[in-house]
Amino acid sequence: VRERVRAAGGDPAQVALVAVTKGFGPEVASVARAAGLVDLGENYAQELAAKAAVVDGVRWHAIGRLQRNKVRLVAPVVALWQSVDRLALGQQIARHAPGAAVLVQVDAWGEPQKGGCPAAEVPALVEALAALGLDVRGLMAVAPAGPPAAAGPGFAAVAALADRLGLPVRSMGMSSDLEVAVAEGSTMVRVGGALFGVRPPRQG
Repeated sequence: VRERVRAAGGDPAQVALVAVTKGFGPEVASVARAAGLVDLGENYAQELAAKAAVVDGVRWHAIGRLQRNKVRLVAPVVALWQSVDRLALGQQIARHAPGAAVLVQVDAWGEPQKGGCPAAEVPALVEALAALGLDVRGLMAVAPAGPPAAAGPGFAAVAALADRLGLPVRSMGMSSDLEVAVAEGSTMVRVGGALFGVRPPRQG
């Protein structure tokens, strides 16, 4: 994965790699940690809490659409909340994890079902989250399904918006499209399949 980042014109030392262990058991998270992967990402609060209880030395990233009532469950262990897309969620995070580091998720492709704040509303949300005492570090985006190259303009728009707001972190790019994201200025990629293979079917 780091070679792919380099081939796309990025510096692997400057593009953070978040290993997405969603759907895999704690043993996979343990193996990832033993291999030197410190930043691990989870989409579901219950999975994150269960793994954090048994895997040490990890910076946990909450990367999925998060319900407000699940914030309390994982607040003690999340190092970076990546999918903050509305003020109500930010208020819950500020309540249970004062001063927490967050990213604002941007809907750059008009896909509200994936979560994300419309780009035009992002500056106001960033300001409101900062007013709550949260540490807004950057922006995050989830590209639509389809040819990776088609995501390029959206990634570029998110990076430009981050620049305009003075935010250094751009969490953009996953297993299928990380090259496009890195070429457009990503500083953090979220990779599951390219590291761990096919995800087991979700139970329940």
